[in-house]
Parts: sequence; structure tokens; C-alpha cells
Amino acid sequence: MFSADVYSGRRLALVQKMSESLAESRGIAIFLGNVESPQNYRGNDYKFRQDSSFLYFWGLDNPGFAAILDLDSGQSRIYGDDVDVEDIVWMGPQPLVSAMAESVGCSQSAPFCKFGEDVRDALKSGRPVHFLPPSRYFNATFLAELLGVTSSSVREVKPSREGRGLCASEEFLRAVVSLRLIKQQCEIEEIDKACDIGYEMHTAARRGCKPGVVEQEIVGKMEGVTISKGWGVSFATILSQNGETLHNHTHHQIITPGRLLVVDAGAESNTHYASDFTRTYPCSGKFTSRQKDIYDIVQQCNDLAFSLTRPGVTYYEVHLATVRHMLDCLKGFGFVKGDVDEMVANGISGLFMPHGLGHNMGLDVHDMEDYGEDYVGYDSSQKRSPLLGLGNLRMARMLCPGHVITDEPGIYFIPALIENWKREGTGRDFVNYPLLEKYYDFGGIRLEDDVLVTENGARRLGQKRLPILSSEIEEIMASEN
Repeated sequence: MFSADVYSGRRLALVQKMSESLAESRGIAIFLGNVESPQNYRGNDYKFRQDSSFLYFWGLDNPGFAAILDLDSGQSRIYGDDVDVEDIVWMGPQPLVSAMAESVGCSQSAPFCKFGEDVRDALKSGRPVHFLPPSRYFNATFLAELLGVTSSSVREVKPSREGRGLCASEEFLRAVVSLRLIKQQCEIEEIDKACDIGYEMHTAARRGCKPGVVEQEIVGKMEGVTISKGWGVSFATILSQNGETLHNHTHHQIITPGRLLVVDAGAESNTHYASDFTRTYPCSGKFTSRQKDIYDIVQQCNDLAFSLTRPGVTYYEVHLATVRHMLDCLKGFGFVKGDVDEMVANGISGLFMPHGLGHNMGLDVHDMEDYGEDYVGYDSSQKRSPLLGLGNLRMARMLCPGHVITDEPGIYFIPALIENWKREGTGRDFVNYPLLEKYYDFGGIRLEDDVLVTENGARRLGQKRLPILSSEIEEIMASEN
């Protein structure tokens, strides 16, 4: 938790943002925190994780809270229930709700039941009620019952004049996104901490990558680091020798010489800020010649993207420059042919890298994407491309100081995708399909760093960068055997 001034300052900034986009009576903004979620029965719950926007504006990392911010007066109130004796038997003494509210700069508090009454009173008096689209099923159901609409309605985003308090508020969403996208110094420090934990977990993965070891053993060691140093993983660990499957969460295979191990994993700090790194290791400790050729292209793309990342440039432009370099290198090895700019324009890069260059990161590892990628990753002047790869670019915005993004190019040989393109005749003038068929057993390579956009350029987050050059990977793996 940060100081009370941080949270009260954020709420004040939100009121100011909303006043810029709304005329006359602005109404109230309501926030729902998360509740405990049973794994199979009450009392045996999944590990609690607070709603990220509730954390951002109200700071309370406890279940069963809500809040209202009056956008006309600037006053705020937190709603929650004090524990009783039966609760204390199981949980121990807990601070009063009023004390918790004071700790985040809010002088007013009330029992949770009063939250519904205050929302209904605002609706009855004709005041606009603004809320964010809920990601959790319980919160969607709760809001729907409170407002007398369907759960699908509360997930629908509309301008407030159209939604009339019965759909998520587009003005509210855009205001929250604009604030959360630009990280404060206190947030950057927490992301640095998460990246330091991520460095340790990836070091454990590299050291565990030895022939005969079951992938699950490596995952266990990695995730143990995150629990001992922070809250846990920031997303389900991706660790697989089938790197051509972008999000492979199965860990049953045995590390086999000659294969590649893709490790895409992140840590979450105790304040819930995320890290997200990817490295690809040779299971033999040394790359084959063809593995090294592809690996070095991806490594060059990673460094190129970082060198281009600075204020005043769109991440869309950085993505295009990166995949252009990738195609130019692949052309040198005979995988593609023809004019590189034409290949970029025709989306040929999507055959080898069907994902975007990166995404926003912060309190969520894919920051705020529960509100919709287009709201978070695109400016109002931008439209998502229909092309494979470009269409999956999650972050395309004009870069500004304070943006935290990932830089994660990759090259994959996905047999099903290649066969589909070949069957449909896609890219027939550019792609050397007979050569690609010889790489069906290759897998994939991805290399990812976390990057802060600064006033004059960018810096990689965390105290140290994970080893990335193919030569240093081989050298350090040899020394760890």
C-alpha cells in the first residue's frame, strides 16, 4: 500500500478527468472490489486477488469492499463490514473499516449494505452512475441485480448519455485507462521489484534446464521463488519444448537434448505489480547451427525494438520496423523472397510471428485488457489491422514517458498454420513453403523484456537484464552444469 496522499491524489485526478469529458451534473463513480471465491466450498477459497482498479484508487487489498466517488463534490466513501466475534475466532482481530478508509485518505465509511442504497438513491434522483465493466462473474451479477439489468448489459460499454447508468461508462473507462497507463514513480519502483523477482525465477528456470528433468520440476522451482519473494506468479507460467504453441501451459515433458525450451513467466510483487519475461534455452546447453541462426534474428529484433522505443513514436511503428528486420533476415536464409516492404504490407510476418510486439503492463500483466484491448492499446486515431500478427498487436499507441510495455518478438514454425496458408495460397509469391516443411520440428523462439518509456528514450526494468545473447546463454549454461 502506498501513502494516503497517493490514493487521494489519484481520485482527485479522476474527478478532473471526468469533468473534462462530462457536462453539467457528472454524478457518481462506483467501484466494486472483489470477494472471496470458493474452490469447492466456502472457506476453501482461491487465493484472493483484489480488483486492480479498486487497488489503484482505494488501495485496500481485502475482500468485500466497495466505494463511491462523487464526481460533483469530490467526496468519497468506502463501504465494508467490520468483523464480529465469530470472524475474529477464524481471522484474528481486524482493523475497523473506518480506520482502513482513513489509511487511504478517505474520511467517510459505511456498512456494505449502504452501498446499494446510495447507488439506488443516485439513480432515483436522476444522477448519472458510472461504473467499469466487471471482469469477475460475481461482480457482474451483483451489479446487474443492483441496477435491474442483465449481466451482459453491465459488461457493455457505452457513452454515459446512452448507457444511462445501466451500461459501463465509456467516459469513466477512458479516464481510468489514461491515468493507469502512465505509471507514477512509486509504481515504477514496485514494477522494478517484480522484475527483480522475475530475474530470480528465470535464473532458476535456466539452471533447471538439463536433459532428463521433467518440465514440471522447473516450473515448481520458478514459482517457489515468486511465493517466497512476492505474491506469486503474475500469470500462469508458460514453459514448454513446444514453443510453436504460443501459450503452452502443459509441463509433462522431459527435457530432451536438441530441443528448445521457451520460458515465458512473470512475478507479482506483494503490492500486485507485475513482471513478464521470456527466454528460450537450448536443452543441450548449446544451440544447433539452425537454432542459433533463428535465435540471433529474434535477439536482434528485441534489441532493435528497444532502440526505437521513445516518446513521440507509436508502438505500431516500432512493431512494423521490427517485423521488417525479421523478414529481411529470414529472406537472407531463403525462408521468404521478394520485396520486404511488400511482405510487411501483406502481413507475411504473421506466419512467423502471429502475435504483436508487446502489451502494456502494470497492476495487471496485460494491463487493463479486461476493459478491451482497443481502449487500452490504441489511440482514438488508430484502427486495428485485419492482418495476422498486426491484428494481434495489443499496444499500438503513441509512446509517452511513464508507459510500461513489453518487448517480445518471436519466430515460430507452426505446422498447422503453415499448412493452412499453403493450402489457401496465402503468400505464395513470398513464402518458400518447401523450406518451411523442413522446420516442422523446430518449435519456436521468443525473447521478452519489460521496458519503461522515459523522457528521452527507454530503460529495461529491473536491476539486471537476463542474459540474452546466444553466446552468453551457452557460456552461462556450460558453467552451471
